[in-house]
Amino acid sequence: MRIKNIKAVYAAGPGPMVKAVDDVSLNIRKGEVLGIAGESGCGKSTLAAVIALTARPPLYVKGGSMELDGDVIQFTEQVTPSADWHGKLVALLPQRALNSLNPTARVRDFVVDVMRAHDPTIQPQEAIEAARVRLKHLSLPPRVLDSYPHQLSGGMRQRTVAVISTLLDPKVLIADEPTSALDVSSQKQLIELLKLLLEYEFITRVAFITHDLPMLSNIADRIAVMYAGKLVEVGDTEQIVSAPRHPYTHALITSTLDPEPEIRHHRLEGIQGAPPDLRYPPPGCSFHPRCPLAMDICSREAPPKIGTEDHFAACWWVAQQTKGETEKGAVR
Repeated sequence: MRIKNIKAVYAAGPGPMVKAVDDVSLNIRKGEVLGIAGESGCGKSTLAAVIALTARPPLYVKGGSMELDGDVIQFTEQVTPSADWHGKLVALLPQRALNSLNPTARVRDFVVDVMRAHDPTIQPQEAIEAARVRLKHLSLPPRVLDSYPHQLSGGMRQRTVAVISTLLDPKVLIADEPTSALDVSSQKQLIELLKLLLEYEFITRVAFITHDLPMLSNIADRIAVMYAGKLVEVGDTEQIVSAPRHPYTHALITSTLDPEPEIRHHRLEGIQGAPPDLRYPPPGCSFHPRCPLAMDICSREAPPKIGTEDHFAACWWVAQQTKGETEKGAVR
């Protein structure tokens, strides 16, 4: 799955548009979990809405493209993505998925509604049987189908919504902060469920969106870090967590509690300042007003991406360090 140069804005009344996603390009390989991390307001959930094809006004996709196993969408304000993509190629596990189930209907009735919304030819019993088989395959109790949402625990409801979201075997599941309302044990169970969905190839890729970097270290193969609507660093999970290059990535990690014994004693450090107003983003690097390593050029020019498409940091300080290392190697 390749997304290229995605631009999306929110209409904010008579004033300037809010640039929520600004020229974002990403790849998600088959069998991969890509984590997308950042503070609230960085644009990660907006990006989720765009690539899950659920963007609606006041959110407008201004440009970019998405390719998935040969199928291509060119995003413009005039183009509405084909309904065939919903559920079958791309599915969304949204924030507050706990509340997605209809409180007045049994889960089986919700399953029928979802399945028939994508394929009206499916008979109710056929849809229920498909859900029953899937639940059994994933070691979830069949009684779930005969239950009302209030009869299920929060963790079970979240896992049930995850199963329903993938009944049509979509190639990509966009999981938008699916663990934010769960306790630790329920988070673990949901992560194990997503791993099983990948293992059995009911889905082939996951974009896992969260502000919780320790959570991503347990599930993601790679991590993309967003700030002010842009990608500032992308890399393998081990590299991002253990040796971040961008100052913002480092600040995110040092401001987050991590239960790992070897780093549990580290002192937490808050990120100074506040995220920028995306109606009036600062010139140059958007992070420079909060960055302890900012240089003069950071406030004047947008930083280059240092590295490769799958492993880079967009930062003038990293560019300077890389140049210095290159020059030292040439002297030696």
